[in-house]
Amino acid sequence: VERRDVVGGAALTEEFHPGFRNSVYSYVVSLLDSDVIADLELGRHGLEIIDRPAGSFAPQPDGRHLLVSRDTATAQREIAKFSERDAERYPVFDDLVVEVAEVFRALARETPPNLGGGFHDLLTAVLAANRVRKLPPSRQKALAELMTMSIGDYLDHWFESDALKGVLGFEGIIGNMVSPYNAGSAYVLVHHAFGQTEGRTAAWGHAKGGMGAITQAMARSAAAKGVTIDLDAPVARVIVEQDWAQGVELADGTVLRAKAVASNLNPKLLFLDLVERGALDDEFVRDMESWRCRSGTFRMNVALSELPRFESLDGEDDPAFLNGTIDIAPSLAYLDRAYDDAKTGGWAREPVVSMCIPSILDDSLAPEGRHVASLFCQHFHPTLSDGRSWDDEKDKAADLVIDTVTRYAPNFRDAVIGRQVKSPLDLERDLGLVGGDIFHGALHLDQIYSLRPAAGHADFRAPIKGLYLCGSGSHPGGGVSGLPGRNAARAIAKDIR
Repeated sequence: VERRDVVGGAALTEEFHPGFRNSVYSYVVSLLDSDVIADLELGRHGLEIIDRPAGSFAPQPDGRHLLVSRDTATAQREIAKFSERDAERYPVFDDLVVEVAEVFRALARETPPNLGGGFHDLLTAVLAANRVRKLPPSRQKALAELMTMSIGDYLDHWFESDALKGVLGFEGIIGNMVSPYNAGSAYVLVHHAFGQTEGRTAAWGHAKGGMGAITQAMARSAAAKGVTIDLDAPVARVIVEQDWAQGVELADGTVLRAKAVASNLNPKLLFLDLVERGALDDEFVRDMESWRCRSGTFRMNVALSELPRFESLDGEDDPAFLNGTIDIAPSLAYLDRAYDDAKTGGWAREPVVSMCIPSILDDSLAPEGRHVASLFCQHFHPTLSDGRSWDDEKDKAADLVIDTVTRYAPNFRDAVIGRQVKSPLDLERDLGLVGGDIFHGALHLDQIYSLRPAAGHADFRAPIKGLYLCGSGSHPGGGVSGLPGRNAARAIAKDIR
């Protein structure tokens, strides 16, 4: 049952300007697990992933650019423009992050041990520890650092170039409203690196036709197995009788009984809004009340009459540089100021912008010769001071984002012929992303693995029998991976058997 009139949640494609289509919310794919693709036969149901060869293009305030290419030799040549020392160290850093990410990918595909659990949980913990034990000491050290350090301190340890640290530091604040010097922010870098495209770890791609192509393929796969999906069917409450979840009641009064109820809602919404308080113990309720949801994300899609022309490029081979991610994150200090501005004034005076132009690789999204761009922006506080509403302020913030890109690509403002703007408030209203949180709960150390969403319930089973968590508020967290659902499905199948 789905509250909206279309399936897909944040993985959705729609026409936002006549003739222009794009991914509305999530916008790139890497974390989508290969077993999920295979199990659901998503390729047979129409999913095609397009590789993005360019990597990250980072324009700089001095008119230069840094291209962190997926080709290591090219990346080194580019980095050397800013620091020979950093160019030498980069391959070692990249290999290390990839190796740690591959360990995490293995853990992401497994059920975490429950704190206070029985023998099975103890065995799971031993097996996870053994996986880490097999790493060389240098990799164990890196894993510990990446799980606990700030992304700023970690990058300061490795590199000296502001340009390189800025673009890599952005990976630690994606959907994470913190300073790059907040402890634990380095983990978010690893979280975004555990995916694969064409077998290459930490590589990203586009779903042909936008991110909605993923969820539409999933819907077709489900329908082929006999699944009924009801749209415009918001849930009013989970029916709990004799400490068991027996089904759901819809807003129109319809009652649906079931052997199991699986929810992909933010845990805060599920347990505080849809489950009667008396069905939960006080400690668990306090955990849900204090579940932190705030990602500082502002999303835009724009229709373009032409490609942006960045000052450091010559115009002829621009698509080769711009078919990956375009990151306006010139330094860690820039990221830090953006956070401070949002914390005190509502949003960054110089926002962090990550832009993709998928129409370079996918001509189904825009008319010939035109383009669409996705802009993912930080930091924008979900709660504005002085009683201001995002409904009144979001166009000002959108203008600021366009002005920010225009400083680096002077034709950008004039090239924009249509736009779609999603503030943190829009994200919450549209999708139930509490606080605009794209991860259904911050990926902080006390909200991941055995603590997601609460101690004793990391195995996708709610405190109420028959009720399961299958969304990003469960392990391994946010991103279009399919893994929370796959992991939850194993638990449900086991219990029903």
